[in-house]
Amino acid sequence: MSFLSSFAIFFIMWWVILFAILPIGVVTQAESGKVVAGTEAGAPTHPNLFRKAVLTTLVTIVAFAAFYWLRVYSGITLDDFPFKPPSAL
Repeated sequence: MSFLSSFAIFFIMWWVILFAILPIGVVTQAESGKVVAGTEAGAPTHPNLFRKAVLTTLVTIVAFAAFYWLRVYSGITLDDFPFKPPSAL
């Protein structure tokens, strides 16, 4: 697997995992009782984006390492799965 394809897969995994982690621990302005005038009541009071970016990176490193090991070292290919990709017409 080339560096560029590895980086692309890591990048895509990072964004998918980020969107899964973003809602964790969110306290909205309405829940805290401190709605700032001119903002949505559902907006977070403290989004903690840096902490979530670090957590996303750590989770992605673990997930990518598992993917990389399966792809490069385990010898598992798509032919090993019970489903078959559609044939080219």
